[in-house]
Amino acid sequence: MARVKGGPASHQRKRAVRKRAEGFVGSRRATFVHAKQTVIRAGAYAYRDRRVRKRDFRSLWIIRINAAVRAEGLSYSQFINGLKKAGVELDRKVMADMAVREPQAFGKIISKAKEGLKKAA
Repeated sequence: MARVKGGPASHQRKRAVRKRAEGFVGSRRATFVHAKQTVIRAGAYAYRDRRVRKRDFRSLWIIRINAAVRAEGLSYSQFINGLKKAGVELDRKVMADMAVREPQAFGKIISKAKEGLKKAA
């Protein structure tokens, strides 16, 4: 029986892996076996870190809000509690952006949160 090497198909597979390995250093780019392992690992990291990025950004927004709110004499948890009691529904991304770019407008949100805390008390 004739030997089958799979010429065009295997060449195409290897080319696809090498294409994804561009930018890697040394044999991780040049040698197919190392390139394939590295591409698989890079894909796993990319998949994982797409989820981690969301956590990191939420954490950053909370840090920014907390810094702006503490300047007004509240803690982050008190601020969020006050907003909920006042019925203000803004997400953390928007509030963090306002805290950095529009401090006066964010000051009004802080005053709403303080009112919400006073009403509940």
